[in-house]
Amino acid sequence: MLSFFLFLCYYKRGYMRILGIDYGERRIGLALSDPLGIIAGALPTFDRKGGKDEIAFFRGLIAEKEVERIVIGLPKNMDGSEGPQALAVRAFGEKLKTLGIEMIFKDERLSSVSANRVLDEAEMHWSKRRDVVDAVAAVIILQSYLDRIAKEGENK
Repeated sequence: MLSFFLFLCYYKRGYMRILGIDYGERRIGLALSDPLGIIAGALPTFDRKGGKDEIAFFRGLIAEKEVERIVIGLPKNMDGSEGPQALAVRAFGEKLKTLGIEMIFKDERLSSVSANRVLDEAEMHWSKRRDVVDAVAAVIILQSYLDRIAKEGENK
């Protein structure tokens, strides 16, 4: 019975892995959807220190995880305008577009606040948060996108 349900989900929604990104100056939080595009899960955070080749990393990740779309959080100001960090995110997104993958910028206002709230509820000590807060923010960004496209699909 479960396999029939999965078949119906696959048939209705299609198979597509989506990568969620929370771009930061020091670290890049990453999340990946399940094949049906229902649930977002955290991936290890990419540490930008040490002059690593970000494009080569993402090229490998996209190939390994069979990613077809990227949702990158766009940090807008509370009035909806875009500041310097949003411009940096857009520039990074343009680099990723050279890999030939669909790119979607998603308003991420307060995603880091939400991520810290989740970690507060999990009673995670502040000294350990640095390693996971970006991944949690990426999960929040991607899950909100997945929820939105599921709702839009139901309304069609």
